[in-house]
Amino acid sequence: MTAVAARPGQRQLEVELDSGARALGLVPSREALAKLLQHLELLDKWNQVYSLTAIRDRAKAVSVHLLDSLSAVSHLHGRHVLDVGSGAGFPGIPIAIARPDLEVDLLDSNHKKCAFLRQAIGELGLTNARVVCERVESWRPAKRFDCIISRALGEIAEVIAWTGHLLAPGGVIAAMKGVHPFEEIARIPPDFRVRQAHALAVPGLDVERHLVLIERA
Repeated sequence: MTAVAARPGQRQLEVELDSGARALGLVPSREALAKLLQHLELLDKWNQVYSLTAIRDRAKAVSVHLLDSLSAVSHLHGRHVLDVGSGAGFPGIPIAIARPDLEVDLLDSNHKKCAFLRQAIGELGLTNARVVCERVESWRPAKRFDCIISRALGEIAEVIAWTGHLLAPGGVIAAMKGVHPFEEIARIPPDFRVRQAHALAVPGLDVERHLVLIERA
């Protein structure tokens, strides 16, 4: 069988992704790198019909989507993770690829986005991820989650209001933010508190990024 040549720039993207992941303290396998980039390829195809993300440049998407998602991996807690408002699968799919030991639920209420997520986890062969097409505030699953992560979903207090009933005892809500959200933190309800706030240095992104971990008080 004749090997299929990589698209122009594909090898460079892999090198940049590998270098960026290692800068974040991760050591991705070649298989993981291939799956991460395949996620972007699938997103490219779907974006031709559905507007799933505004980032159309795959080189830019490596840092904006993949490395930004991976920057949270070392701060995750527990085994059961919920990516709420997953959209095109960020950060949930990169987390599932980087941490096959975790069980990752990808939740979104948009049926087109859920169709993409199902296609993606199927083609990527992710046995540790599943899609939930529900409104988060009305979803009542049998299990609760050790870590609920959100990226550009809403203010921290809103995320707590929407997801608090899904949080397991001792679990954390991980809110991915840009600049340090002092004002949002000040509006956290009294029955929750900040456990930790991490400044994230995302390779290729010249902007502030923070991860705020919230727990029940």
